Amino acid sequence: MSHKVHNWQLNREMDYIYPESRPDKQVAWVFDTNKCIACQTCTMACKNAWTSGKGQEYMWWNNVETKPWGFYPLGWDVKLLEKLGAQNWDGDTYEGKTIFETSETGEKITGYVPDKEDFSYPNIGEDEVSELVKQGQYIKIPHQPWMFYLARICNHCTYPGCLGGCPRKAIYKRDEGTVLIDQKRCRGYRECVRACPYKKSMFRTLTGKSEKCIACYPATEKGEQTQCVQNCIGKIRMFGFKNQPGKIDPKNPIDYLVHIKKIALPLYPQFGTEPNVYYIPPINTPESFNKQLFGPGAAKAVEMYKNAIQDKSLVALLMLFGCTGKTVYSFEVQGDIETGHCIGYDEKGEEIVRVPIKEPIIIREKHDKERNVNRISIS
Repeated sequence: MSHKVHNWQLNREMDYIYPESRPDKQVAWVFDTNKCIACQTCTMACKNAWTSGKGQEYMWWNNVETKPWGFYPLGWDVKLLEKLGAQNWDGDTYEGKTIFETSETGEKITGYVPDKEDFSYPNIGEDEVSELVKQGQYIKIPHQPWMFYLARICNHCTYPGCLGGCPRKAIYKRDEGTVLIDQKRCRGYRECVRACPYKKSMFRTLTGKSEKCIACYPATEKGEQTQCVQNCIGKIRMFGFKNQPGKIDPKNPIDYLVHIKKIALPLYPQFGTEPNVYYIPPINTPESFNKQLFGPGAAKAVEMYKNAIQDKSLVALLMLFGCTGKTVYSFEVQGDIETGHCIGYDEKGEEIVRVPIKEPIIIREKHDKERNVNRISIS
């Protein structure tokens, strides 16, 4: 038996295993793909914190893969896209079928269980471009041969495939939307592995149970951002809490980027899980590829990002990424782009961070009279 639920990312109702139930606030992330350098610091921070035990060697709850040729596990997205069939959009409305609407006889959800070897090559395709660079080609936007880095974690979906697929009902959502696996109830059937379209539920052979990203909830409960966010060198990430679609707060940074500016988009919304990790699409990638990954709003998001300097509030908020380990519940922009600041506030409305909208450039004297030395780098 399935239930009709509303998926705002598809702009229509769809089938799901359980009735619609949204938390008042939902854990959510925004990743700026244009700033990711694939240093894998986020990956190692997550690994050291959560998956450094026996039987977890192959588990990368956070990974960074190079698109179009990188996959962890192998072919995780293209295999499922092929199973879904045509994925057509009529404007903002998805006309194709989701993983909950295309299941085969005897299955509730369309999916598959990756082979063990599929998890053995987390860095396959790293830094490989879409095609061979030909003589005479040069850098332009979008790039001719192209690639970009896609950082991935569990999406803590509104309609999780893993939750819907578990016959033991061992998977549940906390009040703030974090999706967890009850280790006492789990029997290791791996139905969650099969049903998760993003393959972020993983089986641990040592314990015979499945495990997944827990959104660092011991930290987020105390107002801290997740490990992958706090350790990001490129400042590409922001963690926060998103409000329900009908209760949008323009001062909430996640609401502002996702619902008001619509510059941050879900990954493969056509899967139907309503994921809560949102991406600012890469500007160097062909429009058709961006649309397949991020939906019909990708082209507008790219243009908005390219012209962000003309939008004071947007560029100010982008400067706030990675500037505090605390969770920003609301933000405010003061002053102009040249001299103004973006201020972040905690849940109580107290200021926790203030950053300049435009980073100052300081030119030092080439010759330091006090130390009697010449500087090589003066800026």
